[in-house]
Amino acid sequence: MRKKAIVTSALPYANGEIHLGHVASTYLPADVTTRFLKSTGVEAYYICASDDFGTPILIQAEKEKKSTQEYVAYWNKRDYEDFSAFDICFDFFYRTSSPENIEFVRYVFEKLRNNGHIYESEIIQFYCKNDKKFLPDRYVVGTCPYCKAPDQYSDLCEKCGRVPEEIENPKCAICGQSPVKEKTTHYFFKLKNFGDKLTKWLDENENLQKDVKKYVQNWISSGLVDWDITRDIPWGVPIPGDESKVFYGWFDNHLAYISTTVKFLNERGINGKEFWNSADIYHFIGKDIVYHHYLFLPAMRLGIDEEYKLPDFIPTRGHLTLQSKKISKSRNWYIGLKDFLSYYPADYLRYYLVSINPYSQDDLNFDWDDFATRINSELIANLGNLVNRALGFTQKTFSGMIPAPDVYDEKDKEAESKINGLATEITQLMEQNHLDRALKKIMEFSIYFNQYFQHKEPWKKGPGTNTCVFLSVNAVRSISVALYPFLPQSAQKIWTQLGMQGKVSDVKWEQMSEISIRPDHKLGQIAPLFARVEDEDIKKHKEKLGSK
Repeated sequence: MRKKAIVTSALPYANGEIHLGHVASTYLPADVTTRFLKSTGVEAYYICASDDFGTPILIQAEKEKKSTQEYVAYWNKRDYEDFSAFDICFDFFYRTSSPENIEFVRYVFEKLRNNGHIYESEIIQFYCKNDKKFLPDRYVVGTCPYCKAPDQYSDLCEKCGRVPEEIENPKCAICGQSPVKEKTTHYFFKLKNFGDKLTKWLDENENLQKDVKKYVQNWISSGLVDWDITRDIPWGVPIPGDESKVFYGWFDNHLAYISTTVKFLNERGINGKEFWNSADIYHFIGKDIVYHHYLFLPAMRLGIDEEYKLPDFIPTRGHLTLQSKKISKSRNWYIGLKDFLSYYPADYLRYYLVSINPYSQDDLNFDWDDFATRINSELIANLGNLVNRALGFTQKTFSGMIPAPDVYDEKDKEAESKINGLATEITQLMEQNHLDRALKKIMEFSIYFNQYFQHKEPWKKGPGTNTCVFLSVNAVRSISVALYPFLPQSAQKIWTQLGMQGKVSDVKWEQMSEISIRPDHKLGQIAPLFARVEDEDIKKHKEKLGSK
């Protein structure tokens, strides 16, 4: 691992509220990873932006009688507020409609054109006579020509992940009528010219998930298709020399990873381009946009002579379902992030989503009953119980002063060894992006010390009581440090109850394995960390799903 890192996640589309499905696969894993990297001493920055362009935004802004600029500004602000409430801590959150990104997109296009990777071609495009519009992208739905899945968008099959060359049985997504075909001239990017270079990059990058690489390599071997990068709509980045057209959103949006990073760093006196090219680059995504991030994005960077390096990591996770059904805003089968955080603390959701989310493309399921069970039986009955009993007993028996340990017996030596080895045990899992397994290790550590405390029976005031308290309190300190990337608010609460100064976020990662709380240290004020999730509340939440 390098000592510098840029972390990005798929850009939120500025056309509606953030819901649980958005945060599970991309923003939360990216945030946890960034916090981890920073705590290990890596100069890491988490960069994001709202994705402001595209036909859906144009049409929705018209419906609401707002300018497109007003419309996307509203959602940019709202999304950032919702992310912040969930403790997603961006170092910089910007927008694809920024002047810096528009300038950079046009620069990249000109360089690609000068390098011979762009050409013009007359095409036949779907046109809706009823709505009097060309129908790009998500305004044509039909059958995927590859896997035959129905009700798929023309720019992406959500079932097989491929981008259709032409959708079958097309319908206008606005009015449902069958569109006709009209002639128009578009610009194309020569994606098919990059097959060999993309294969080489995939072969050499050992950080990419093997299963993802395998089917991307199959796509390449089955033949890439040149990419139509322009659209006949008025809202987007204008094409240099042909301002009547704009770039396809997937041409400009991922370039905001770079333009936003460079702006952020340059304004802080850091050479943004040099930093990018000397850092580990992470792009956190959901499995539905693998095609774009494994083919389009690297090919474009190759096409501008790798002026900005290709990603080192593209952590890819599956979709979130809700009560085992596909999330759907139109059917009200979703949970808005803002709504959820009005019910429960952010750390409850962070804990649950990380714990059910493996580093794979397998879909994960949010289940209200399972959520309640995990919070009550794991977060409260295990972790909360250890913190409360270890610190509460110390407060009650020793007036909050840490006693000097006695001579260690074999059980004490084992407990000490558990503390000394915690950082090593978790670090590799974090580096490999197995965040769920790392969190499980922390919970197993907590279980061990609950059992240790029970075994030693300090309430009997016998020999070894002082050692039990001494080691148990230090174990709680270790948990606070280890837990910070996952549950930042709870970690800080534990840190404060321990009577520690400053912020737990300032503690170095490896210091979780130090026994640094010494005899005569004074604890802070002790209070329960968590409140139980009640069955009757869960019942109400479930009843809201699907209701109008």
